Amino acid sequence: MSKQLPVRKQLLPIPPIEAAAEEKTDVATPYLPEHICEPSADELLGEMLPRNIYVQLHSAFLETSTSEHAARMMAMDNATQACDDMLENLTLAYNKARQAAITAELMDIVGGAEALRG
Repeated sequence: MSKQLPVRKQLLPIPPIEAAAEEKTDVATPYLPEHICEPSADELLGEMLPRNIYVQLHSAFLETSTSEHAARMMAMDNATQACDDMLENLTLAYNKARQAAITAELMDIVGGAEALRG
């Protein structure tokens, strides 16, 4: 079905933009992104940081719920398969017992007929 491996993800502190920009640029042309922030960067960060953490935690909880549902579906599928196997085995045993009883009754009838004949 599916397989999910636990992964550790850093929520805080968020890596600075300059560190990410330095990794992507070549040596000849240094690149620092320019941002115009209205309102101020501090107010924007104060507003966006809690939302970012909320979205990341919500995503983690959704993935956990999905994993739980997948595990339950697999467990129910295994239980259904086990019940089907058990039903098949019991049906076979019942049919063999019924066939043995019918054969025994026929043998009694044939034995009685032979006794009356002889």
